[in-house]
Amino acid sequence: MADELILWGVGTTRTIRAHWALHELGLPYTSRPILPRSGETKTMEYTALNPRQKIPLLQDGDLTIGESAAIVAYLANKHRTGAALVPDCPKLYAKWLEWCFFIVTELDSTSLYVMRRHGTNQGLAHIYGDAPHVVAKAGEYFREQLRHVDAALSDGRHYLMGDQFTTADILLTTCLTWAIDYGVGICDSAVPYLERATSRGAYKSSSEVNFAQI
Repeated sequence: MADELILWGVGTTRTIRAHWALHELGLPYTSRPILPRSGETKTMEYTALNPRQKIPLLQDGDLTIGESAAIVAYLANKHRTGAALVPDCPKLYAKWLEWCFFIVTELDSTSLYVMRRHGTNQGLAHIYGDAPHVVAKAGEYFREQLRHVDAALSDGRHYLMGDQFTTADILLTTCLTWAIDYGVGICDSAVPYLERATSRGAYKSSSEVNFAQI
């Protein structure tokens, strides 16, 4: 009997990544709909599972794993049959890794999350300090780094890895929607790509789960 999958966390751009991967893979799981900065991540029960007190967090039997990119990569590697979310070819696997690390470091944490931490309209400036100049520079940096995405998508490919939808697309799609929400904008080549990704049934069903509590 397979171990029960339990996913903690809803309501954010990062939590939807894990929900989306689970829906793409058709894996049954239990959602624990706790929200960030609500006190729910600081309970004794959750802190025992994740001392970082962050979401999302996946439980797979006796394994617990945090960080949204790590969760979707773990699921993709473990469940490679059917709708595989990771390439099998070693060279394509290396390119997939490159995309995943690029998206998480350059687009997410270095750009968009800096805007979230220091922008008055993004919700966390009251904690980390209002810094409009920093927010503006982070937005500029995001647009500069998006040139890598633009160059790739301009050849007409459906997804980052060609015709195969992978977890790299889950990461990129969430960053693109995040950027639009923040008024940063996206490159023209990413518009049809984003429409294609967000029209997937698994995206729609995972969105319903992820944002139901908001």
